[in-house]
Amino acid sequence: MNPEMNPEMNPELKPVTLRLLGPEDAAQFRTLRLRGLHERPPAFLITPEEEERRSVAEIAERLAPNPDAWVVGAFMEEQMVGCAGFYREAEQRVRHKGTVWGVYVAPEARGNGYGRRLLEFVIQRAGTMPGLEQILLWVVPTNTAAHTLYQSLGFVTFGIERHAMKTEDGYADEAFMALFLHSTIAP
Repeated sequence: MNPEMNPEMNPELKPVTLRLLGPEDAAQFRTLRLRGLHERPPAFLITPEEEERRSVAEIAERLAPNPDAWVVGAFMEEQMVGCAGFYREAEQRVRHKGTVWGVYVAPEARGNGYGRRLLEFVIQRAGTMPGLEQILLWVVPTNTAAHTLYQSLGFVTFGIERHAMKTEDGYADEAFMALFLHSTIAP
């Protein structure tokens, strides 16, 4: 670990706590998610307007305990500064796959390794799920920081969808990436 990213070696850094979110975190999660959607619109499939239509009660339902779908939050003191979601496919023939979604770290917390820690948490937890073999995600290739982070964690690109999203500014491509949890599976 980079000593500059370690709160014990760099007292200027506030320690971060990672934990699964629950219904009681719905308001804070909604606020952080909307912040990310407004800040980096092409990085997410959903628009800020679509997310704003979801009530805190609806979000609380999504955050209810579920062994196949959860969100992890990163907290500096009591303030949520990052999040990453995961869900496992429900249908039997694709149940060996899960998907990471909604990864976001607030600007004031970036550069401290919190995004890496969020993803390591997701990978470790998902890796304990019986029968789960792959973790998938999608990333806008121009988001080089995220793309590089995912690659450093072992995700490999297996395709690019051209014009995957249409925004008011034009089109954005998406790179499809996978992490194979068992060494016998090759990309």
